[in-house]
Amino acid sequence: MQNSYVQVYKKQHYGMVGKHSAVKVCHWTKSQLNGGEGCYKDTFYGIGSHQCIQMTPAVNSCTENCSFCWRFQGFDSMHISDEDDPEFILENSILQHKKLLSGFKGNPKVSRERWEESQNPKHIAISLTGEPTIYSRLGEFIELATRRGFSTFLVTNGTLPMVLEKLHPLPTQLYVTVAGPTKKVFNEVLNPAIGNAWENFNRTLELLPSLDTRKVVRHTLVKDVNMPFLDEYEKMDRTASPDFIESKGYVHVGQSMDRLSASNMPPHEMVVEFSKELGKRLGYVYTAERKESRVTLLSKDPNKAKIDFSKIAMPS
Repeated sequence: MQNSYVQVYKKQHYGMVGKHSAVKVCHWTKSQLNGGEGCYKDTFYGIGSHQCIQMTPAVNSCTENCSFCWRFQGFDSMHISDEDDPEFILENSILQHKKLLSGFKGNPKVSRERWEESQNPKHIAISLTGEPTIYSRLGEFIELATRRGFSTFLVTNGTLPMVLEKLHPLPTQLYVTVAGPTKKVFNEVLNPAIGNAWENFNRTLELLPSLDTRKVVRHTLVKDVNMPFLDEYEKMDRTASPDFIESKGYVHVGQSMDRLSASNMPPHEMVVEFSKELGKRLGYVYTAERKESRVTLLSKDPNKAKIDFSKIAMPS
């Protein structure tokens, strides 16, 4: 990993893990530790934010440079040439996560019970930055995490369908970002670094119905750029047939401020209107929303939204 990147990541409070992985404690983890609300995953799926590790096995590698991404995009490769062992990444991600939380132990706002729960994380969000499917041993990593009783949320941009096709085991929940409703918008908004990204992305949508796990389509909505395009999103979502559809408004923060303007942020009401119309077209149920996160949830079956943690751990 390039030293210049490491310094940027450390300045942004990333915990570096080995040669190509990283952990970062998100705002909602801190909020729930302090007795406040957790993130939308808590509201939608029952995932406690104070027990969630946010990490990536591909901190410097991605196949896209999304205009709406607020993370530091120090991507220098679409291939990890010298890969760390998945057990090393898992163990050290847990250690780095706990290290980043260590300062909360003496905080009077943090209850002893909540602190002790945070030291026994139950969830791994493989979503921090980069494209995690570039890490060739991702399946082994997910298997190790699952055997230890972690639920796993994997977020992908869908440009490597050949990885998803062979991925075993699959994560507890698989997210695919669907933010380019046409090839033109796709190329302009997602800035793919590979020539066949649009074709690969559409192969991923076609593949999704055959994958035996919980699947989510995530629409990141940028006002005056990639919304509403309801006809196009409806067609894509019919192809993908996910269990859930999240529609999330772009937020003008971080590095995205260099590429987009504050006027590109859709009000929550606009996201709700988009989501309800999409749900009506597809026959999905409008299930939940989080206004402060500008995100909504559509479900095929809202009774199946909450994660059943008793079914997470695999037999030894």
